[in-house]
Amino acid sequence: MENAPLTRRDFIQRSALGAAALSFGKMPDIFKTQPMGIVVHSYASRWNAKQPSTKYPGFTNAAELMEHCHSIGAGGVQTTIRDWTPEIARKLRDQKEKWGMYLEGSIGLPRNADEVPRFEQEVKTGIEAGVTIFRTVCMNGRRYENFHSPEAIQEFKKNSVASLHLAEPIVRKQGVKLAVENHKDWRADELAALIKALGSDHVGVTLDFGNSIALLEDPMEVVNTLAPYVLSTHVKDMGVREYEDGFLLSEVPLGEGILDLPKIVAICKKYNPNVNFSLEMITRDPLQIPILTKEYWPAMEVVPAEDVAETLRMVRQKKFKTDLPTVAQLSADARLAVEEQNILESLAYSKKLL
Repeated sequence: MENAPLTRRDFIQRSALGAAALSFGKMPDIFKTQPMGIVVHSYASRWNAKQPSTKYPGFTNAAELMEHCHSIGAGGVQTTIRDWTPEIARKLRDQKEKWGMYLEGSIGLPRNADEVPRFEQEVKTGIEAGVTIFRTVCMNGRRYENFHSPEAIQEFKKNSVASLHLAEPIVRKQGVKLAVENHKDWRADELAALIKALGSDHVGVTLDFGNSIALLEDPMEVVNTLAPYVLSTHVKDMGVREYEDGFLLSEVPLGEGILDLPKIVAICKKYNPNVNFSLEMITRDPLQIPILTKEYWPAMEVVPAEDVAETLRMVRQKKFKTDLPTVAQLSADARLAVEEQNILESLAYSKKLL
C-alpha cells in the first residue's frame, strides 16, 4: 500500500477484488468449520468513532460490531466486555447462535481484592452472551515505554502474578478460560514460565503473532514457546524497516509482511485444534522501536546480544518493499476506508491461502 490517500474509485475497485477473493472455491481445512474472526482493535478508528461517517458509521456496542463482521464473512468476534448491559449480552448470544459465529471476550484483570467482584461480574455477563474464552493483558502499553528500571519490571511481574491468582479461582469456578496475551510486555519464555507456574487448566495464552518482534524476539521462537498454552489468537502480519533510532514495526494486510502465517497457524492447530483465529489488523502509523537509544534498555536487560543482532539482520533482509503505510495524514473518512480495505484483504487471504 502506498502512503497517498485512496480515491473513492480506488477503494471501490479494491474492495470489489477483496469481495471476489472471499468467494473463491472451498475453504482450506483449517478454516473449514470456522472462518477467521476479527478482534475489535482491528476497528480502532471505527469503534466508538468520535467523528460521524455516513459510509462507515461507528460501532457503538459489540452487537453492532458482530453484525458488521458477519456481513463481511468473518467467523467470529473478540471484543471488550466492559459496560455490556444484559440486553446487549442477550442480543450477542442470539446473533452468535443465529449466525454460527464464535464470541470471545476481552477483560481487565483484577488489580487487587477490591476489583474481584467487578471481574467476576464481567465474566458472568460474558457467559450470558456465550463467551467461554476471555482474553486479557497484564499491562496496557509497552514494556520499553512503561518501565525505566529492572526494579520496575520486577514490580510489574509481582503484581501480574497477584492479579492472576485473584482471577484464576473465578474462571475455574465459572468453567471458562482466561488467555493472557503477549502484549509487548512479557517475552515468550517469561510468559510461558508464568503460565506454567500458575498450573491451571483454566489459564493459558492469547498468542499474538507479531507483538514480540518489538521485544527483539524471533517470531517463530515465540510461537513454538507459547503455542502449547494457546487458547486464542491475534492473527497479524508485520512489516519492518529501519529508522535512525532502531526499526519501524507495522501491521500490514495478511500475506504482505514477514510472518510465515500458514506455518504459525498449523502449529497453533497442532496444540489446540479448536482454537479460533482472530484478525488484529490495526490500521495506524508504524510503531517506532528505538533499540538504538538508551531509553529502550532499562527494562530490557534480559535480552541476549544475539537476539539484538538477529532482529536487526531480519529487519535489513526482510524490509518492507516500500515505505510502511501511514494514515495520520488522511481524512477521517479516508482512514476508515483504508481500515475496512485492510480487513477485507486479510479476510480474503485467510480464506484463499491459509
